[in-house]
Amino acid sequence: MLRALALSLLAVCSFAHAEEGKWTPLFNGKDLTGWTPKFKGLKLGENFHNTFRVQDGAITVSYEKYDQWGGQFGHLFYKEKFSNYKLRIEYRFLGEQVKGGPGWAFRNSGVMIHSESPETMGVDQDFPTSLEVQFLGGKGDGKERGSGNLCTPGTNVVIDGKLVTEHTVPAKPQVTIDGDAWVTMEVEVRGNKIIKHFVNGQQVHQYEQPQLDERDKHAQELLAKGTPKMVSEGYLCLQAETHPVQFRKVEIQKLAE
Repeated sequence: MLRALALSLLAVCSFAHAEEGKWTPLFNGKDLTGWTPKFKGLKLGENFHNTFRVQDGAITVSYEKYDQWGGQFGHLFYKEKFSNYKLRIEYRFLGEQVKGGPGWAFRNSGVMIHSESPETMGVDQDFPTSLEVQFLGGKGDGKERGSGNLCTPGTNVVIDGKLVTEHTVPAKPQVTIDGDAWVTMEVEVRGNKIIKHFVNGQQVHQYEQPQLDERDKHAQELLAKGTPKMVSEGYLCLQAETHPVQFRKVEIQKLAE
């Protein structure tokens, strides 16, 4: 009996060790199983104009059914929360921005990490309270427009010991990528500690102590409901911000706390 128990425990430990460091796909390459859309002005689960779809084996943000942009910012949420992990996404921009889309949203998308749940978002809320790892494409004009910036809807972070309250914190260095090439974005997330962004293997950002911004109205509502100020976990979601974009790989590697 004791021998059997020992072998059982050994098998469990060996399995856990074998799984450590394994990249696990969050997208099955066929459909949106495990993912739920949330668009501004619509109820959770309504995929406005079939914006999020799977084409050519990639999660695709398409605006072919839009006549005009009407302010429907969209987010596609994965079903699980995460805290300590590495995230790897391959993305590319393609086609033309939908008519009427804001200039800042040209070749602009991203992944939101440490996000609130989609159920806590207001119907007319533009963006979830989260940290945005911003995906940007160059305009082909020779000017810097680097990917991997940080945007902070309803949040703040600490950099070099200083609380940073700006909404957009530029990546350094700025890695500008023109055209429709596939780009690899990696994010290393250590709970409420260190978070790093990497563009095509190059580190472009590092910050710590993500926290709710007490100046933000929705963040105030979350705090009033008992949400901790210091953010150490959350959901992740992909953005639809008026420019067609594809995500052909979305995978995660869980890390020990």
